[in-house]
Amino acid sequence: MKIRKTDYGTIILHWLLVGATVIDFATGLRMATEAPGHAWIAEYLDLLLPRAHTWTWHMPAGVVLTSVAVAYMIYVAKSGLGRRVAVDKMRIKGLMGRRPARLGSISVLLHWVLFISMAALIVTGGLLFFGIESGYVTMMIHWYATWVVPAFILMHVLVHFGIGGTSQLYRVFRPQPLPPPPPRLDAVELLTMLVEQSERLEESEAPVRSAPPMAPAAKSGGREPAKAANRSDDLIRTRAESRNGPVRARPSAPTKSGTRSNNKGNARRRNPTFQANPFVVAAAVAIVAGWMMVAADYYAEDTVTVHRIANADAPTLDGDTSDRVWRNIQPHMVTTNQGDNFDGTGESRVWIKAAHDDTWVYFLVIWEDPTRSLKQLPLIKRADGWHLLHNGYEKGDENDYNEDKLSLLFTTLPITLAADRTFHMSSKPLPDKPATLSGRGIHYTPAPDLYADAWQWKATSGGPTGWMDDDHFGPPAEPTPDQVKGLVPYKGGFAPDPGEANYSDNFIIDRDAAMLGNRGVRPKRLPKDVAAMKAAMGEINLDPNIGENDGARWFMTEAESVPYSMEADAQIPVGTLVPGVVINGDFTGDRADIRCAARWASGHWTLEIARKMDTHSKYDVPIKNGVFMRVAAFDHTQIRHTRQIRPMRLEVE
Repeated sequence: MKIRKTDYGTIILHWLLVGATVIDFATGLRMATEAPGHAWIAEYLDLLLPRAHTWTWHMPAGVVLTSVAVAYMIYVAKSGLGRRVAVDKMRIKGLMGRRPARLGSISVLLHWVLFISMAALIVTGGLLFFGIESGYVTMMIHWYATWVVPAFILMHVLVHFGIGGTSQLYRVFRPQPLPPPPPRLDAVELLTMLVEQSERLEESEAPVRSAPPMAPAAKSGGREPAKAANRSDDLIRTRAESRNGPVRARPSAPTKSGTRSNNKGNARRRNPTFQANPFVVAAAVAIVAGWMMVAADYYAEDTVTVHRIANADAPTLDGDTSDRVWRNIQPHMVTTNQGDNFDGTGESRVWIKAAHDDTWVYFLVIWEDPTRSLKQLPLIKRADGWHLLHNGYEKGDENDYNEDKLSLLFTTLPITLAADRTFHMSSKPLPDKPATLSGRGIHYTPAPDLYADAWQWKATSGGPTGWMDDDHFGPPAEPTPDQVKGLVPYKGGFAPDPGEANYSDNFIIDRDAAMLGNRGVRPKRLPKDVAAMKAAMGEINLDPNIGENDGARWFMTEAESVPYSMEADAQIPVGTLVPGVVINGDFTGDRADIRCAARWASGHWTLEIARKMDTHSKYDVPIKNGVFMRVAAFDHTQIRHTRQIRPMRLEVE
């Protein structure tokens, strides 16, 4: 059996491509587990997917994949292997031919499917990374192109096995030197050699011309056509020798003096050019392409300028953009994606403006949200008692009855991909801590006393009273007994700053009763005036994708409610809806550092924020040059927010 081999350049590029593709595919699937509708990936493939440094492996592997793709194009062009992947009439006809021709044509077409898919992955990956047209359509193209890769690998192996069995498959392990390409036809050189050959023939036949003429057909026996053919063969052979050296010794043509010239002159190559090794050229171009992508990442850094203003120009926190300071600042726009809801796109564009007066920093944030969602875990009374309206709350992943939210994250970590430092994928990234009930990752920092500052505005809980939650990501917390038992979601290092909030859940869950199959839910407080509470909630529609009207509120204050009792419950009619949030007092401690005001109109939330430049709390990040910032929007979902890959860097005037 003939041992099949492949040129070493193709083998090297092949395995580099395989390695980069495997890393990108595995890390990409791990990232996809965080996207809506992809929980099945974690359910079936969790043990096979990486758990750490997902982003910091995915991006370099993408750079390698792109560089290898460029190198392959250069290598094929320089080495004369274009026929290997050429789609022409013969390939198309081969699809209807015999089995070997048909499999060869299928193999070529499969390669082009891969080329197109890789091009889509590279382009959409770049758009997502740099935040250019990084919306829902781009995400979907990237997602579907990803699945072409494993399908191609399976078909590629099967087709090559059909072409030549295991010997064909082993070719990628058996290198050989690259065969030289056939010489290209040079019309000018061919004409030059024709003239020279004609001169030589005239010189060699000169003595015979004085002889009596003879009929060509009679005297030569009809050999003139053969002589012409031999001349053509000699001409082709001479051309090949002029390019590659003589194949065998040939007598040189006689000169006019009757002596034969030295062969050295004719052996010299015509039109000499530098022929570099194709693989070396391809590798050099790939390295340059890789460095260009790294440089693009370095120089294309997103920045948000925090403009300096006078104390008198400080904006009024009312959710109105008409303040003079905001009119004079150009917004920075970023597209966030991979969230849940948002009319099924999981995408929201965010506009940011920032200013400071040396003491306070002010942010104006506007983001797209099709609905004004205020329904934060309401309770409804039915004939058999109280029910908590939810869809995933028990595992910390509510996606229907939740309020709109916006989060800002500030960190001093000097890395572009901060997610691998503050967010860790998989349901159990910490082997000595409980698994997450949602199957998603958790937030925590990798070192003691290292904190990322998280600001969270909520449309019902605290937000309407002018407070924005001041939270942080810190080292992993020790789990509570209920978290160890799996009764309460473990949150890693995410926690509020020290202090108290002015809101709380308006329900109590009897978990023992719930485990026995009973409802186990009742309100903490009931409204004093059911009709007044219903009017305050506005037009009620329990469809989570339909928002609340302007002026509605879905919280109760302690002043307008009473503690739950059987007597008070008996006065509540069946069908009554009670807010899931109770408001009382103000925020206190470090948790009370951020003030805000928000409005919703025409599919957009507008939020004004104020905080001191430096709170001197270890849980807060001072606003200064070099701080990195991220934004995330929530559309009536608990944890499935939108995200951005590259952070924004603050530049403080």
